[in-house]
Amino acid sequence: MASTWDADEAKLSRSSGGRIAHTDSRATRPVGPASFAGLAGPRARRRLGPGPAIPFGLQIGPALLVLTWVVGSALGWIDPRILSAPWTVAEAFVRLIEQGRLQDNFVTSATRALLGLSIGLLIGTVLAVIAGLSRIGEALIDGPVQIKRAIPTLALIPLLILWFGIGESMKVTTIALAVIVPIYIHTHNALRSIDSRYVELAETLRMSQKDFILQVVLPGALPGFLLGLRFAVTLCWVSLVVVEQINATSGLGYMIDLARNYGQTDVILVGLVVYVLLGLISDGLVRLIERRALSWRRTLAN
Repeated sequence: MASTWDADEAKLSRSSGGRIAHTDSRATRPVGPASFAGLAGPRARRRLGPGPAIPFGLQIGPALLVLTWVVGSALGWIDPRILSAPWTVAEAFVRLIEQGRLQDNFVTSATRALLGLSIGLLIGTVLAVIAGLSRIGEALIDGPVQIKRAIPTLALIPLLILWFGIGESMKVTTIALAVIVPIYIHTHNALRSIDSRYVELAETLRMSQKDFILQVVLPGALPGFLLGLRFAVTLCWVSLVVVEQINATSGLGYMIDLARNYGQTDVILVGLVVYVLLGLISDGLVRLIERRALSWRRTLAN
């Protein structure tokens, strides 16, 4: 029986071209955990991204900052002459609302900010589209915008005062100039980064210039535009704070500057808290728009 088995194995070895080695059927193989290593499934894939989102993760940092402020004031670690306690600021907040000062100044500041932001968004987007779709437009527009980028907007305030005076025109123009640059830079960069295959497809389908802009250019530039919008909103509030402290008679910046003259730290902090809330809310709205409009993207964040 053994000789017949060995002959069959020899035939199998010759028929496979010698690829199967002759093994002794009487040899015993070790049995143990090592012999079952190959039967186990593949190792679990290691996650390299940031992991799942933390509920209310963006609010943790500000909450810890406020908690530190509360604890430091309660234990006497913070001098109230340097930084008023949170409850003192809350009392000043209520007092300003009862007097109507906070509402009036807020409406004035919000009007200036929205007007300057709207003008800057419109001009910056139009310039970016022209420079992104035309070599002649890029040659005429990109250079001056880069020059403006190199000059801080706040450094232009003395010149703007000579041109427009100290009224609303100067304030709105300053905010608009601050907004134009980030909108133009990021939108123009997004336009230049659109895949050329989409352009070739549009040419193959004989799209009109209008359809090409609406269906290819604007959707392709949307991620860059929204990123620029986040920077623009931040610069809008920064510029507003500065222009409202220059010969202004109303606005949150004027209220803060007036409180500085009288040493009212609590009123200054009320104005700063309002600015912080405005900045966080506006940035949160842009994030929400970005999350809704760009839900098709698969990125590291999601």
